[in-house]
Amino acid sequence: MTTALVLVDLQVGLLTGEDAVPEADSLLDRLRPLAEKARALGVPVVHVQDDDLGDVDSEEWQIDPRLGVEEGDLKVRKVECDAFHETRLDELLRSHGIRHLVVAGLVTELCIDSTCRKAVTLGYDVTLVSDGHSTPAKHLPLEAIIDHHHRILDGYGVYVERRPYEIRLQTAAEVDFVAPEEPELQGADMP
Repeated sequence: MTTALVLVDLQVGLLTGEDAVPEADSLLDRLRPLAEKARALGVPVVHVQDDDLGDVDSEEWQIDPRLGVEEGDLKVRKVECDAFHETRLDELLRSHGIRHLVVAGLVTELCIDSTCRKAVTLGYDVTLVSDGHSTPAKHLPLEAIIDHHHRILDGYGVYVERRPYEIRLQTAAEVDFVAPEEPELQGADMP
């Protein structure tokens, strides 16, 4: 299997309390079955935890129990928005032969955006779960933030070693965990 489900910052500190993301329950209601489907298909589930959400091992830092974390799930800790920056995420994924990521979680304009963009520059195809990310930000309406990021991330891509890698959008119900077909290498005139 060349696909992994990467769940970013689905921690108690962002999903409960007065600063919780809007509609946290319905977000988890979409992501829990997605994680169960991944496990049933043998797709690795990777939880990325932000160390800035309280002390490590505090309640705020824990993955929200409503998500249903299982013993075989993989975990990666981070301190920056980009889940790859100075973490073992890339090494972990490559050690499992992963080339395609299904990404969901928090926070849309920070961690989701930067993690998806970095993934394609590292040579991963990315499926962003379009109804599987959110933000507690209050500077714009939630719908405006999500719509903006869908517009700029859908189809965003780069060439790595003459092969295109890109981000595509799918709802949680549409995700099938099948990696995109490998395109033929582009000609020598491609970047």
